[in-house]
Amino acid sequence: MEEYLWVLKDSELDLIRELEPKRLEKLDEDELLALHKRVRRARNKHQKNYRRGGAKNVAAGGGRGAAAKKGAKSRLRAEAFEEALGIVSDRLAFVAHAQAEQLKAERLARAQADGGTGPDVSRSGSGGGDRKGRARTHEKTSGGKKRDASSKAQGAKRQAKRDNR
Repeated sequence: MEEYLWVLKDSELDLIRELEPKRLEKLDEDELLALHKRVRRARNKHQKNYRRGGAKNVAAGGGRGAAAKKGAKSRLRAEAFEEALGIVSDRLAFVAHAQAEQLKAERLARAQADGGTGPDVSRSGSGGGDRKGRARTHEKTSGGKKRDASSKAQGAKRQAKRDNR
């Protein structure tokens, strides 16, 4: 990153300074998302400027090789923000993963404290909770009421066709 800093303007350097490790560690996920957005916009701006300038210089310079030398500063600015975007993206991924793991642990702890979400087997009887001693019923289905109804209707249609012969 150090080799790019000489081409950046003061406002761009301020954005790059926000990527110092001590500053990045203090940011939460939302703040990192905002920083990521700002760095990505700066990167896109400088890439666009580099490409457009290069396209203009191709005609004037007589080829892409000659045109590439004129856009060196623009290319360095674009590379600086590309690297900066990678730094922010890595930190954002780390923080997001850590927060997801924390939320998962909290949900598991809450579920274990509540006794789980399964059937209540602590009561005596059928284990059905508020079913008051009634046995559980089971309907034999092949995966859905609509499909079963359709299958019955097809069978009835076939039988009616046979009966009419």
